[in-house]
Amino acid sequence: MTGQVRGVQLARLLGQWHALPGRRRSPDYAALAGSVRGLLADGRLPLGVRLPAERELAEALRISRTTVTAAYRQLRETGHLASRRGAGSWTMLPGNHRVASTGLWTPLDDREMLDLGVAALAAPPQLLSAARAAAEDLPRYLSGAGYHPTGVIELREAVADAYTARGLPTSADQIMVTSGTQHALDLVLRLALTPGGTVLVESPTYPNALAALAGRRARISTHGLAADAGWEPDLLLGSLRQTRPKLAYLIPEFQNPTGHLMPASLRERVVAAAHAVGTDLIIDESFVDLSMDGTEVPPPVATYDRHSRVISIGGMSKPYWGGLRIGWVRASAPQVQRLAAVRVGVDMASPVLDQLVAVHLLAHAEAIVADRRVQLAVQRDALLGALAQQLPEWRVTVPRGGVTLWAELDGPVSSALARAAEEVGVRLAPGPRFGLDGTMERFLRLPFTLPAADLVEAVGRIAAVRYDLDRTGRQRWREPAVIA
Repeated sequence: MTGQVRGVQLARLLGQWHALPGRRRSPDYAALAGSVRGLLADGRLPLGVRLPAERELAEALRISRTTVTAAYRQLRETGHLASRRGAGSWTMLPGNHRVASTGLWTPLDDREMLDLGVAALAAPPQLLSAARAAAEDLPRYLSGAGYHPTGVIELREAVADAYTARGLPTSADQIMVTSGTQHALDLVLRLALTPGGTVLVESPTYPNALAALAGRRARISTHGLAADAGWEPDLLLGSLRQTRPKLAYLIPEFQNPTGHLMPASLRERVVAAAHAVGTDLIIDESFVDLSMDGTEVPPPVATYDRHSRVISIGGMSKPYWGGLRIGWVRASAPQVQRLAAVRVGVDMASPVLDQLVAVHLLAHAEAIVADRRVQLAVQRDALLGALAQQLPEWRVTVPRGGVTLWAELDGPVSSALARAAEEVGVRLAPGPRFGLDGTMERFLRLPFTLPAADLVEAVGRIAAVRYDLDRTGRQRWREPAVIA
């Protein structure tokens, strides 16, 4: 969505913006303005887009024009809207905002929060020793220019060896090192997708992948995941055959946000169907190392590929640390060379020192990942226990790996709950962030990456504000901080 948003489009994004009993005594214009601010904060409504005329939005929402006029006035007063007579109104953000590490917007005076918006762990203790060892290795690279478009050979070999150990023989020539998994996705899209090309994605899916696709002006089609079972094989394969997309972006290992694990039989069938219709598969393996409860992870999707249809992407962010911006692409050697040619126009190469740190971390991967699995299992169980005690009406499928729970709420209140939770120091990622056009208001992603005590405290606060949403008191409205 760029340029201008129509009334019906904005109405769809807003969803049930004033339908909660606890908000009835707030003026409708305040509720409307607060919902627009929420859309801006979490990235579903872009900056610099022209909003519909007051009369058009009033008709789309079936409310009085006076309410829309008052809401627009409040948005101008809070710095979220700029208007010029005869030309319309454009979205903006106040000057006291900055871009957060998530790429979205957060107030400069953001207080300490229990952040359940970011599904990532703190750095492992082994990171410091890996950084020291990498600094000792650095001198042998200093005599060169430092540009390695496909990555330093030690890291490419280490990543290739990890794939081979998973049963997928891989050489260093098939690996390209990137500045994180998101960067890997961006480069693949630049190479493989022309503007307007069709891409099939899961629903729900990773919101930053949707942002990358929007940046390439992709036409997105979706395959809906069942809350308890994940992929419906016949529906997924049918979607591939019917839409014949140029690309399909899938997360088969502990899918973000649902935590589902795709069975081996479906992986093989998806690759065969993709080849039959001419679709290339982008397989996001960000969570492949984070299995729990003794869960055996099926072979990589690329194991079943005989025609260079599968491009795998992964990285260090989830099992190691998001601050180490190291990712990779596994593809055929010719595809890697084409990606390197595309990359020259983007960022040339990844930092050498960061790559050397990654080499040393991967050398101790077995111990580091084992510790992460134990840590995550404890935190997951603490979160599940707190939810069962405090919010028993919510439905959650227990994931066998990854870092997130996908909770089905007791009503379509996800966005309202996220805004209310900000008031008590908890940041949430509401369900609509993971879908298209404001859907999934009955769902909420809850990562279990914080310490167990923090997760229990966060659930207690969430339960309190969930109760308050259904009370009939006057709600306080404030400028929301950003989640991602």
